[in-house]
Amino acid sequence: MQKKLHIKKGDTVMVITGESKGQKGRVLEVNRDKNRAIVEGVNMVSKHTKPNAKSPQGGILKKEATIHISNIMLVDPATGKPTRIGRKLNNKEKLVRYSKKSGEEIK
Repeated sequence: MQKKLHIKKGDTVMVITGESKGQKGRVLEVNRDKNRAIVEGVNMVSKHTKPNAKSPQGGILKKEATIHISNIMLVDPATGKPTRIGRKLNNKEKLVRYSKKSGEEIK
């Protein structure tokens, strides 16, 4: 059984703690087993690569590393500020996420 998380791929999130605090970005990937996510432009690390067919030059590449989901918060689409997430039944048929700050449904 996979556990439910408050973020999904494609969400806009803000980093609330750590080295990248205050940065916003889009979630590229979520690892539900390890409770980690990759956020676009956040938690950049340098990766040293040997020359290969894909990159004949080799060298140092900058890429995003994973960040723990407890360190990121979903950005409210209405206000643009970080918010907590709730779940409720929409018309007694589908469970939807909503913003605790504005009460708006999150697509």
